[in-house]
Amino acid sequence: MRSTLSTSRKILLWTTLLQLLIITQIALANASPKTLVEMEPSANIANIGETFTVNITITDVQNLFGLEVTLRWDSSILQMMGADVRLGVESHPDGVLYEPVSMVKNETIQEEGKYQLVGMSTGRETPSFNGTGNVLRIIFNVTDVGSCELNLEAKLADKPPVGGVSSPIAHITTDGFFGRESPEQLATPYIVIIIVAVIIVVIAVIAVYRKRIKG
Repeated sequence: MRSTLSTSRKILLWTTLLQLLIITQIALANASPKTLVEMEPSANIANIGETFTVNITITDVQNLFGLEVTLRWDSSILQMMGADVRLGVESHPDGVLYEPVSMVKNETIQEEGKYQLVGMSTGRETPSFNGTGNVLRIIFNVTDVGSCELNLEAKLADKPPVGGVSSPIAHITTDGFFGRESPEQLATPYIVIIIVAVIIVVIAVIAVYRKRIKG
């Protein structure tokens, strides 16, 4: 009788914990910003002397009126060959922001492995941008063996009200990677080992628990 009662309590406890976990995950999902600033493709592979191209894109943004993008890389193995800025959807249908657009900064410092772009729509009658689009395309040349992160930072601003100032737009920024193997690929064997170890522990605990019940 005690064994049955103890089992029922454990089932109730695990059910309650599972419900709390589900509620927490839903709350976190609803609280997280939907706007993404990311690099496509996120993982890049090329040999010395070859080039590759990455797009910096904004996904699911609302009321976008200005932006600042900073990209950093290892200048000892990558050389930036050029940046194709896609600001102004009238001129670049796949881009972001409506014209007229003021390009405040469009600067490359190869020695530091740094690129920065600052731009904004201008004019009271100019609409804000909603949706998804490309900010710019960057071409890199591989100059040496190695791997590095393509570190991306971004600031987004909405259209200010009349007589007011812009407010930042919440978003998630994801970095890119260059090398023979991406961080996800390098981590995969360790993840598999951890999963296998957890399964073995769970099986052992279940076996011990069944022996105690039978005893």
